[in-house]
Parts: sequence; C-alpha cells; structure tokens
Amino acid sequence: MKNMLLKNQMENQGIRLFRFRGTLPLIVLGFGLYEYLQTELHPELYPLEGTPYEVYFEMFCLAVAFLGLIVRIITVGHTPANTSGRNVEEQVADQLNTTGMYSIVRNPLYLGNFMIWLMISMLTMNIWFIVAFVFLYWLYYERIIFAEEQYLARKFGKEYEDWAAKTPCFIPRFSGYKKAGYSFSWKKAVKKEKNGLLALLLVFSLFDIIGELTVRESPKYMTIAAVTAVVTVAYFIIKYIKRNTALLEEPGR
Repeated sequence: MKNMLLKNQMENQGIRLFRFRGTLPLIVLGFGLYEYLQTELHPELYPLEGTPYEVYFEMFCLAVAFLGLIVRIITVGHTPANTSGRNVEEQVADQLNTTGMYSIVRNPLYLGNFMIWLMISMLTMNIWFIVAFVFLYWLYYERIIFAEEQYLARKFGKEYEDWAAKTPCFIPRFSGYKKAGYSFSWKKAVKKEKNGLLALLLVFSLFDIIGELTVRESPKYMTIAAVTAVVTVAYFIIKYIKRNTALLEEPGR
C-alpha cells in the first residue's frame, strides 16, 4: 500500500511539474547569468578565462546546444500530429512513437533540452554549478518522465511495455535504430522549433554582451549577435505566417 501511495505521489508530482516545465530554463538562466558574470569579474579563478582557449570553449558550448536543437528538430520533424508537442496542460499522444529518434531513446526531446540548457551552465566554467544543474535537471525531469510513462503505459499497454523494455530512457543506444515511420516535415519543424533556435541564440548573445560590457570590453561575438537579429525578424515573420495563413499547415502533421 505504501509503495502504491509513493507511486501515486510521484505521478502527481510529475503531472504538476509537467505543466510548469518551462520554468526550469528561467531558473537556470538567472543563476547561470550570475555565475557567468562572476567568471568575467574574477578571471583568475577560471583557468580558461582570458586565454586563447576561452573562445574555443565557448564555441564548444554553443555546438553542444546546437546539437541538442538538432536532436529536437529531427525528432519533431518525423512525428505525426498530437505527439511530441509543446502542450503544457495535459499529456497528449494519439499514437506511440517508436521509430526514428524514439527507437534509440525514449525521451529524445528532453535529451535535446538537456543539451541546450547545458550550454548555459557550461559557459559559467564553474564545475559546481554544472554539477548542480545536472542534478536539478535529473531531479525535475525524473518525476515528469515517470508521470508520462504511467500515462503511456495505461493508454498503449503491451505495445508501450515492449518498446520501453528495449529502448533506453535517456542515454541513446544507436544499435536499436529504426527508420522513422514518417517522412521529415520541414513545416512542422519550423513551426515547433523556431522558439528553440531563437532562445538559444538570444541566450548566447545575451551572455556575451552583458558579460563583456560588465568588464568594459567589446562583445566578442558580434557576428552571432547579427545572426540573432536576423533570426528574430524571421521568427516574427513565421509567427505571422502561421497565424494568418495555411502555408505551414500539413495534414496529419
């Protein structure tokens, strides 16, 4: 009875956290910016700060985030309607995704999110902050994943159990890859992931500009800031097209 109660409690916690899962990036962003400024103000405490290797490291951080975004784009682009969405009110799954990215890992979108947000913690060069972020992410999403798996298990039964038994939860196993059951939809990918691309570039540019201005130096990545400005304009154009036309609509996607 106690185990059942604990199970129900974890599921309820996961449902509540699912609705507010957009809050975690804001927490990481706030603390991450503070720690990043400490790196700029106290370069003597961070071996890479102020060295030629600093740029390489920051480009590596950006590359990790872009890899996470690519994971999300590939995942979303190959899925049908009413799956792998950004819904926050309740779980939605008209069918079970088991091919493409979902054949190598059960939660590819959360894996992509992790890599994108990891960029923020890595930019601080503070190993303890990075460890704290990883722990917080694991603690936060463990409950969400638990609640989602309970929902999927009840809805899809043995189909879900058979897929989950051979597919890892978070660390991909590429040997189990199966070709995606749906062709890639650029329209769906653009509609769903434009937010992620803009947020990624804005955060990186924000850290660079605020960090350098804090120590009265010129931002290092003005090219990326210019790209961010272009993407911002494109973002609002896409939003207008999505809201006022059917150009990005695609049956079943």
